[in-house]
Amino acid sequence: MEYTEGVRFDSLELSPEIMRAVAERGIQVSTPVQAGCIPPMMAWQDVIAKAPTGTGKTFAYGIPIVEHVDPQDESVQAVILAPTRELAIQITEELRALAAYKPGVRSVCLYGGAPIGRQIETLKKHPQIVVATPGRLSDHMKRRTVRVDTAQTVVLDEADRMLDMGFIHDVTRLLDRMNKRKNLGLFSATISREVMDIAWVYQRDAEEITVREDEQNKPDIKQFRMDVSYDGKADAIEKILNETGFDRCMAFCNTKGTTERITKFLQMRGIDAECIHGDIPQKKREQVMDKFRQGRLRVFVSTDVAARGIDVDDVDIVFNCDIPDENQDYIHRIGRTGRAKRQGVAVSFVADFPSKIRIDDIAQKTRNEIVPVKFGDDGKLTPA
Repeated sequence: MEYTEGVRFDSLELSPEIMRAVAERGIQVSTPVQAGCIPPMMAWQDVIAKAPTGTGKTFAYGIPIVEHVDPQDESVQAVILAPTRELAIQITEELRALAAYKPGVRSVCLYGGAPIGRQIETLKKHPQIVVATPGRLSDHMKRRTVRVDTAQTVVLDEADRMLDMGFIHDVTRLLDRMNKRKNLGLFSATISREVMDIAWVYQRDAEEITVREDEQNKPDIKQFRMDVSYDGKADAIEKILNETGFDRCMAFCNTKGTTERITKFLQMRGIDAECIHGDIPQKKREQVMDKFRQGRLRVFVSTDVAARGIDVDDVDIVFNCDIPDENQDYIHRIGRTGRAKRQGVAVSFVADFPSKIRIDDIAQKTRNEIVPVKFGDDGKLTPA
């Protein structure tokens, strides 16, 4: 079923504790995906939800999970799998906010690149909700530091991305172990063949929820493309930032090497920029992300995978320093701006012929208008 509107939270028959936690966020009306998912998940139904990034999916499954947890029961009652550590951390933070007024509801976040000993100590406190990346959860299960066969609810968040990243065997092994579950939620921006395969095998009579990217929830993003030389990208970013005064910017690159190089070039120009990618230690990555979330970093440079799960509502502009290989990555990247009813800006740099072919293909396949621009004699952006 397709959902285009939210509903008032007080119409969903939620507990006073959850209503208080939601009210603290200043929210009275749900998003469409929350309106579609909360009632069936509260009734222990399987759910498959297709919704754009940034539409409130964590609360859509998080509210039913927190409502269902029995604080007296110290076994694992819910497992949420996420493709990246950044998303897993963010989900855990949101669940803890939801459970703020429910004493005894505990959650743990398990991901690679962090000391396993500290995670084992947290597991000894018997959390009922486990948020994890598939690889690290498998590690803990092999060590017998966690038992998930008692889980009643299992959720795969960003299922399409998780399966694209090669986790399908880990995920199916974990689902086979969690065979006492009452419901399984699949949340995805796209319903790929792999997501459908999981649904066919592991779900029964799932409630299908679709939230289209209509005018109500589609971000308002002005999209531009600019021909620049390979070494001219940092200069272009500097000129655009000087002209616009934007101070909350994300720049995406396809490789670790490019993120490092763009960051250094921006720093040489006196611009406050830092980067994250797969080779940067987890602690440093978290520090950079926290700095950006708190508004203490002007330009945040990242690869696609490293940036998954960074949910910041008020990014002024997104730069595509490299044109992404996948159309869906383009949508995910530019979707960081233009949120919360604000107009966003995205600029893609085209440095060679293959990039031109890619940006033309993205514009056609995603039905986005990407306007060619250049710097005029006065240094301002003008139509190319």
